[in-house]
Amino acid sequence: MMNTIVEEKGITFKDLEKKIFKYVCDIGVEITQKLLENKDKEIHRSRDKSRYRDKGYRKTSIKTIYGDVTYSRHIYKTVNEDGSIEFIYLLDEYLNMDKIGLISTNLAEKIADCVTEESYRAAADVISNTSGQTISHGGVWKVVQRLGERVTEEEAHMVKEFQADTIQAEKEIDVLFEEMDGVWLKFQGKDHKKMPKQEMKVATIYEGWKADTTRSSLVGKKVLAGMEKSEEFHEKREAQIRSIYNADEIKYRILNGDGGGWIKDPYDPEVIYQLDPFHVKKAIKDKINQSEEARTDITALYEDGKIDYMLDYIEMYANSVDTGKEGDKRAEKAWELYKYLTDNKEGLLSYDKRNLNLPQPPEGVCYKKMGVQENQNCTVITIRMKGKRRRWSISGANNMAKLLYKKENKELHRVVERYAEELIFKDEMPEIIETLSAGRSPKKDGKGNIYVDLIGVYIPIKEAAMTAARKEFVKIFA
Repeated sequence: MMNTIVEEKGITFKDLEKKIFKYVCDIGVEITQKLLENKDKEIHRSRDKSRYRDKGYRKTSIKTIYGDVTYSRHIYKTVNEDGSIEFIYLLDEYLNMDKIGLISTNLAEKIADCVTEESYRAAADVISNTSGQTISHGGVWKVVQRLGERVTEEEAHMVKEFQADTIQAEKEIDVLFEEMDGVWLKFQGKDHKKMPKQEMKVATIYEGWKADTTRSSLVGKKVLAGMEKSEEFHEKREAQIRSIYNADEIKYRILNGDGGGWIKDPYDPEVIYQLDPFHVKKAIKDKINQSEEARTDITALYEDGKIDYMLDYIEMYANSVDTGKEGDKRAEKAWELYKYLTDNKEGLLSYDKRNLNLPQPPEGVCYKKMGVQENQNCTVITIRMKGKRRRWSISGANNMAKLLYKKENKELHRVVERYAEELIFKDEMPEIIETLSAGRSPKKDGKGNIYVDLIGVYIPIKEAAMTAARKEFVKIFA
């Protein structure tokens, strides 16, 4: 087969690469088919025959990174304790193959990585063009929904543990920084009817900034995002904090937000709240947009921490530009700014100007001015979920948010691995290789593993996170 490919007249390297890739994928499909069917036979022989009555074979398929694997496995009839009759596949239970929906872990990881960067359709194209698998954008969408729903279930479980006071995190810190903001997304309802924008909630917690570095890198950063109502979101945020830290030992919790009602009412009433400096300066710029001198003076007073002087200045400015003329909005906008700032007066002074006498930061950590949430919104949510006329359903947006924040927390692959199992078993491999049909197996003289020449090259999986199954794969082939 290999010689036939190379000896084709007029073949380009591009064509050669595609043919070899397909050939190797076909081998992978056959290996996996034999592995699964042999495992099914083993389960069939060792099952409790009095409990599981054999009802014959049923054919199915699983999507892997090298193609669709079609195989047959036994179906069994069993009687439950309540007397009800159930038909099950013991192989599927053994492999936990209900978790993603007949998609392998490797393929699910690849889909999750792609779809958090690109649209469903573009992600499907990437998968179809760079693996032995062809998948539709609908298939990609289903994987995202399933994974997102499982993350939501994990969050709910964590909240129950928090409410029952059974979370036992031991890490202790003196100061915890928290920031929250919303991202407004476009939505659609039934029959793709346009709906008003709705706000996705996003929160970031961190221990401080890395010292002795030119980059402003956060220490211990964790993100949370979702479409929940404020009370539920705060419970999840608090549960997340308590799953990491011994919250009772935190001396100062400092919260930075834009003044939104749901942000100012955090779960912990002892949190020190400050109004986000970015939003303050943006409001000054937007509302005092026809007087550069007034805008500069107000900003300077704010940065100097002279809050009362700043509010008096805005009041005097609003009165001075109130001409009563139709179309003159200067006074109206100034009063809007005044109300926004007075409604959040308790948070106008930033934490570093309040003489809090914070403990010294841990070694390698420093404390700086807060205001990282706007950047987190952009990198975690906005780039993927806004623009290009994208509209979401509530559940679709929530499920995508779960994958995006898990990816930012470097937990996405672990989420996938929890809900999909590797399909390689070391003890089955010799039998599989022996049972490959002569027509499909490579022609090779001599003894030894007939696949050594094909896979005795750089194996990308060796650079990936090592699950138990991947370790077995490397032991067998590398």
